[in-house]
Amino acid sequence: MTDDELLLKLDDSTRNATRHQLDTLRSILDQNGTVLYLQPYLPAHDAPLDAATFRRSVPLSSYDDYADLINQMADSPRHHHQPLLSVDPLLCFFYSSGTSSPRPKLIPYFDSKLSKAASYIAHQGSAAILKRLFPPRPTVNKILWFIYADNVRTTRGGVKVMAASTYPLQSGNANWSQLSFIVSPREVILGSNAEHQMYCHLLCGIRSFDLVDGIRAPYAIGLIKVFCLLESKWEQLCHDLEHGFPSLEFSDVAMRNSVVEVLGGPQLDLAKRVRSVFEEKSRGGIVSKLWPNVRYVRCVTTGSMEQYYPKLKHYAGEIPLLGGDYFASECCVGINLDIMQPPEKTRFVLLPTAAYFEFLPLDMNETDAAGKETVDISGVEVGKMYEVVVTTYRGFYRYHLGDIVRVVGFYNLSPQVEYVMKAPKGPNEIITEKDLMSAIHKFQLDLGNAMEMEITEFASFVDMELSPKQLKVFVEVEEGCLSLMQEKIEESVVVLRRFCSSLEDGLGGIYRVQRDRGESGPLLLYVVKPGSFDRLSQVAIRNGAPASQYKPPKIIRNREIARFLEGSALVTVV
Repeated sequence: MTDDELLLKLDDSTRNATRHQLDTLRSILDQNGTVLYLQPYLPAHDAPLDAATFRRSVPLSSYDDYADLINQMADSPRHHHQPLLSVDPLLCFFYSSGTSSPRPKLIPYFDSKLSKAASYIAHQGSAAILKRLFPPRPTVNKILWFIYADNVRTTRGGVKVMAASTYPLQSGNANWSQLSFIVSPREVILGSNAEHQMYCHLLCGIRSFDLVDGIRAPYAIGLIKVFCLLESKWEQLCHDLEHGFPSLEFSDVAMRNSVVEVLGGPQLDLAKRVRSVFEEKSRGGIVSKLWPNVRYVRCVTTGSMEQYYPKLKHYAGEIPLLGGDYFASECCVGINLDIMQPPEKTRFVLLPTAAYFEFLPLDMNETDAAGKETVDISGVEVGKMYEVVVTTYRGFYRYHLGDIVRVVGFYNLSPQVEYVMKAPKGPNEIITEKDLMSAIHKFQLDLGNAMEMEITEFASFVDMELSPKQLKVFVEVEEGCLSLMQEKIEESVVVLRRFCSSLEDGLGGIYRVQRDRGESGPLLLYVVKPGSFDRLSQVAIRNGAPASQYKPPKIIRNREIARFLEGSALVTVV
């Protein structure tokens, strides 16, 4: 299928969105209507099940409703008298990309032709949109892609577990000749140490500096880590270019040897060029200084990734910073037709053939959505917020995806949505991710005027073991800011305490009401050591979180993570 045919097919699906949604639900139920999970709700029907009956009969669900069945599949995938979630063979599990808990969820991935066809249209359609904006060039045709086919684990029953982005590279069907546009060799992509892989990606990208057309990573945080590594290790990179081999003590010999081959011997002129770039004081626009022919930088910058957008724009300079699509581990949700827009203007068009979508109306002034009914794709209203509910080809039925979106319009007959935030998880969640991000932004502006303090990362945790419960906010600052704080520790604590009230004021109506009623105690602010959130990511990756999909948590729901950050605190302000 050509790019034009793909885009026409996507356009057609949005023109007939309601029909395609009903066809999608019918296909899912025709295929999987007899699975064990659905059996209590859908007794045998002679006639096809309509959408209204399905929604009336099958309850809304969350991951906990599937956990026992998923664990059974993980322990003994082929010893069930009846299919548990899907009649299709289980290929592997995907890790969820959420990181509010130390261990990621397992998302089953089945060998479903219908699912693969829907995913193909979404992913290839996204690629076609990119190629329309940036038509391929014959010589400058390489991508510096920070991709890691990492952390492939095996369950007790012998099923592989990996990131969704890893599957095409680890499935045994990978066609590496089709990936020749990636600068780095396969040994780097398949490496076993994320930091070493990142360094080698950079080294290979700099070696082929004049061939790089674009720079990519799954999420904005991934590129922030890349540029931080570049700033801290540029002298080491120059040394390695001068000598023609990486001097780090890599345990992965195959990766090291592949990089030596890419370098092709000492590169003295190139090392000199890189040194001249880093001898300049400003890092603004460093992308085009190192890669003069690059046309774009691309990653997901919406949701919790939006906080990194200004810093990435600083590095990118005049180079366009392109947005990503709305693809979840459970299914593709929406496609970004205007990838040039900044995160606050990014819109996703719902894909009517990707899954069956429902929308649970959300009012941020209400703490309980119990009793509310979902609406389908034709029932949403512009300007209103909804929690996304999906029924997928991959074994989830009326499943809370955990995302809040706002409907901002329609593309043909398919809703256009903006991502708002992760959905609150029950009455104990007294602030939202979006309110926290907004409050921290204002807090940083206030602090910057008072004591030149730059916050690099943050998160929150509601401690229910205290009486009354108490919100803890963790902020990490740059090394230089920390030194200034320690020189004037008493003065710094006074300033922080003064601005804590403004931080509390920005945390949203639910938090404010609970504070006024005395149901929540005063805010506790922890300033943690530089690198604390990096160490947290290393713990998460050791516990199975994929390096390519890791996102620092904003709303922490696990005490183990909170204790880790409390143990890293240098200053605590009440």
